Amino acid sequence: MEEQANTFGEQLKQCRVERDWSQEKLATELHVSRQAVYKWETNKSYPDIQNLIRISDLFNITIDELIRGDKQMQKTISIDDDELFDELSDPGFYIGMILILVGVLIFDGPLTDTFLFIGLIMIVFFTDTVQSLKNLFKS
Repeated sequence: MEEQANTFGEQLKQCRVERDWSQEKLATELHVSRQAVYKWETNKSYPDIQNLIRISDLFNITIDELIRGDKQMQKTISIDDDELFDELSDPGFYIGMILILVGVLIFDGPLTDTFLFIGLIMIVFFTDTVQSLKNLFKS
């Protein structure tokens, strides 16, 4: 690339134009809509990590080079990492896993199914309930 673009959108557009690709062509290569590419290039939204990797591979550029100048995108990625950590540190997940493990270790009997069922409920609904409450209080 000739000159350093400031934002991810500018970087993406510059890479696309250098290849003489339309937004439609890039969208087809990434299996997304042309509108998604437009939003990325105008910094109205950002691609998910899978598309970021595909973009990196398509244009033979590192992800670091793509996002280095875009402070807002770096902040967004950092927030996503924090949310992943929050999900992994959720006590309901671990309580559910312990209950499932206990249910498996019991092997047979009326408590086996009970522990497995309660463990699955804890993993699925406790995590969703906590996430819903966080989103409710966030907005």
